Amino acid sequence: MKITTWNVNGLRAALSKGIWEWVRQQNPDILCLQEIKVKPEQIPEDIYNLFSQHDVYWNPAERPGYSGVATFTRVSPLAVDYGIALDKFDVEGRVIRMCFPSFTLFNVYFPSGQRSQDRVAYKLEFYSHLLDILDEFQQRGEKVVVCGDFNTAHNEIDLRHPKENKNTSGFLPEERAWIDTYMNHGLVDIYRQLYPDKVEYTWWTYLMNARKNNVGWRLDYFMISDDLVPYVGDVVIHPDVLGSDHCPVTLTIHIEEVTN
Repeated sequence: MKITTWNVNGLRAALSKGIWEWVRQQNPDILCLQEIKVKPEQIPEDIYNLFSQHDVYWNPAERPGYSGVATFTRVSPLAVDYGIALDKFDVEGRVIRMCFPSFTLFNVYFPSGQRSQDRVAYKLEFYSHLLDILDEFQQRGEKVVVCGDFNTAHNEIDLRHPKENKNTSGFLPEERAWIDTYMNHGLVDIYRQLYPDKVEYTWWTYLMNARKNNVGWRLDYFMISDDLVPYVGDVVIHPDVLGSDHCPVTLTIHIEEVTN
């Protein structure tokens, strides 16, 4: 099974830049998009027809043109749930949860803290509340896959200029500590486990030719239950794929082996 995560920074804009051709070529079984900034009724019918090979599940933000996630799947889920049962987060459309026979998939757009200190606090509370939910699943013996834009670079290897950004939200000590906490709760940053020394990024500012010069951050992750690790084939970052300020990341997992 191939699962791709991608913060598209506006789905309509990304589609106008041709991202769906890449999706067709890659043909993931599940595509998790973040920051869609659109409600499904705002997408023209001819564009919506591009999605005909998938079942599509939407969780847009209440605020127009902001946040939101969508999951496209060719594999029918057993159940689908939206949000994390706390209105202060759920009005921003940040989570879709899908249950499959072998694991539960969370498509998550973690908040950014760059607007203000209040948003940093909001972001950290989101990390905490989501982890409580993940703990509940894992304590029941269920496996989880958490993918999306975590809006935090974990370690110095995960951004081009760590010293210059030590006081910038996205690399604050208290934000990075939450990645450690997730990993201490039975979750694995599977890309970094497979590639401990590899330097690749998933986000570049639009300013100062950052992408051309590869001045980026790794903000987009697959965090998986540690007992899923043996079934992972690969995790691939696609830095050359354009259409957003983020690039897609793909997890390949031999799910039939997990089932058996």
